[in-house]
Amino acid sequence: MSGCGEDPRVFTAPSLPSDPRYSGTVANGYLGTRIYGDVLHVNGIYNGAVPDCHRAIIPSPVNVRMNVASEEPLTDSFSLNTQTGTFTHSLQCLEYTVTQQIYAHRSHVHLIAFSIAITRSGASSQPITVSLQTSFKPESPDLNLQRGPDFQGAEYIYGQTLIPEVEDCPLKSVHIIWSPIPPSVTLSSSERQGSWEFLAAVAETEEEAEKSFLAGLSLIGAGELWTSHEKAWEELWEGSRIDVEGPFPLRQALYGGLYYLLSSLPPLGFPGPFGGISPGGLSNGQQGEDYWGHVFWDQDTWMYPNIVLFYPELARAVLAYRIRTLSGALKNARMQGLLGAKFPWESAVTGCEVCPEEIYGREEVHINGDVLRAFQQYFYVTQDLDFFSKDGGWDVVSAIAEYWCSRVQWNEEEQRYHIKGVMPPDEYQSDIDNSVYTNAVAQVSLNFAIDLAVLLQVPVPENWKEVAKKVTIPFDLEKKYHPEFDGYVAGDPVKQADVVLMGFPLMYPMSPEVRRNDLEMYEPITDPEGPAMTWSMFAVGWLELKEVQRAHSQVQKCFANITEPFKIWTENADGSGAVNFLTGMGGFLQAVLFGYTGFRINRSNLTFDPACPEEIGILKVTGVCYLGSKLNFTFASDKITIEQKSLSGLQCPALEVVLAGSGQRFPLVRGNPVSFTSEAGRIQRSSSCWPL
Repeated sequence: MSGCGEDPRVFTAPSLPSDPRYSGTVANGYLGTRIYGDVLHVNGIYNGAVPDCHRAIIPSPVNVRMNVASEEPLTDSFSLNTQTGTFTHSLQCLEYTVTQQIYAHRSHVHLIAFSIAITRSGASSQPITVSLQTSFKPESPDLNLQRGPDFQGAEYIYGQTLIPEVEDCPLKSVHIIWSPIPPSVTLSSSERQGSWEFLAAVAETEEEAEKSFLAGLSLIGAGELWTSHEKAWEELWEGSRIDVEGPFPLRQALYGGLYYLLSSLPPLGFPGPFGGISPGGLSNGQQGEDYWGHVFWDQDTWMYPNIVLFYPELARAVLAYRIRTLSGALKNARMQGLLGAKFPWESAVTGCEVCPEEIYGREEVHINGDVLRAFQQYFYVTQDLDFFSKDGGWDVVSAIAEYWCSRVQWNEEEQRYHIKGVMPPDEYQSDIDNSVYTNAVAQVSLNFAIDLAVLLQVPVPENWKEVAKKVTIPFDLEKKYHPEFDGYVAGDPVKQADVVLMGFPLMYPMSPEVRRNDLEMYEPITDPEGPAMTWSMFAVGWLELKEVQRAHSQVQKCFANITEPFKIWTENADGSGAVNFLTGMGGFLQAVLFGYTGFRINRSNLTFDPACPEEIGILKVTGVCYLGSKLNFTFASDKITIEQKSLSGLQCPALEVVLAGSGQRFPLVRGNPVSFTSEAGRIQRSSSCWPL
């Protein structure tokens, strides 16, 4: 079990987990590794063709463990600091402390490093020797690695992946330069303290690897390698946080979830292409493990809403991945004999389908709507039309609309469009007709495409309007709930959140009565051993209806998927499935960020309607982005405070708060927080020209 201590942001234990999958991870959006793992992963580097395409194994030269031969008893401590993205192992006795720090540099993303520090605390002047043990071998089953000439006293290997994802996909190159690891380091008898830093640079070109390694050496020389990493994490956390006055495990889970999610995202301003987020995060996903590192709807539906609300720039990088893989999605649709684009159920580099099991790529077509919903949220948060008109966003939106219109079938008797032969989010079902979630997300896709076309002054095809208007949405008029699909028998078991996703995050229009009926119908028949993100969506639903304790019980279920001591999530409560399961963390974060606060990203405003359990005294959400402004919210039981902290540019519109009940309006002006009695409200463009 972890030692709680006083800081919920730091996870500490006297020993490492017996299962290395739970040892914690360090990553920076480009490089990632499990602590003391033999393998590094690089975002976007895969090896193998379907059905064997997987994240490539890159040997880790920084997997080094320390040990001290000592007659004195030594106390071990292992900790993961989520605020600095640093893993620390310390050995301590009365006479000295030895510390190892491991981190993937947050701003210099091609660097991964560790350091050893020895500090005397007693009177002894005996030399202190720390042995360094490594199992590194310059070989990989996925790369044709070979040694190159030493660089600046460092070792160097390079190679290419072996098998392309598809025939016309180029092979990827990997170049690794690293500091040689001595068998030991020694603090001499005359020294009180000493430190040693070791560095590895990993890049896709020799030039970038050399440049990054030299930058790392320069930072080491200035004593700033770790401090520059720490500063980058500090700036990231200043931009986004969720703080609660509440149970310690909840606080830890929030910090851990956001840390692991941010670790899989590139730094702000990262110039390179981003390769998406897989369910197991950047540190996992080799062959046969954690879905091979592929990108699913997990990214767009479960992780993305948290990203877009805090960091639209990073959300844009996620969308750019979908734009970059559009050609593969177009090819997928043609292979199905359809128009437009069919985004793959499992995606790697090209956007072609890489799922090992053909049925998912063929039938789980709701992925298209999930992808487009992410584009929609980005637009509602930013109103960034240039992204759609100039940067490829419209190409994705229109291609998905075309796909839906070619995928539907007209039912003459009902005078409605059907979508047949699909697998819904509930993967216990296949080859069913009119999945209510699939059809609803298709309708939402088309309506957004139509609205965006009008804004971009693009002609709207008539069939988009026709299909959006007439696609069937299954509904039981007698029981007033949404059957999961045509022919669904009430009470049949469900694998995971499906119909309940219509209320959130899809925000499909329905009455509170229908929303309640859907929750009541599906909650007791959803598999308790299903994937971790499910319960968070039931929690959000109950919070919408102000059933706070029912929601709280659903949130509590999430904790069964969190392993100690480093808050690693498993896909299923029995420990099976993907590890470290960012999808579950994304759902959990949404339960707080969109459930307890009631935040909803709408076409013309950002609404809030808090409903926190008694266990939470105060909920603070720092860095909510809306129309270029950064907003801080403080939710207490009797009061809400909102403060505008910063603007992203001179063109940001003035904003105001409008309360739903009283209609009161409060202008938002930087440096002047506004407070009011707790009730629902919205943030919108100011109805007057309030000064900035």
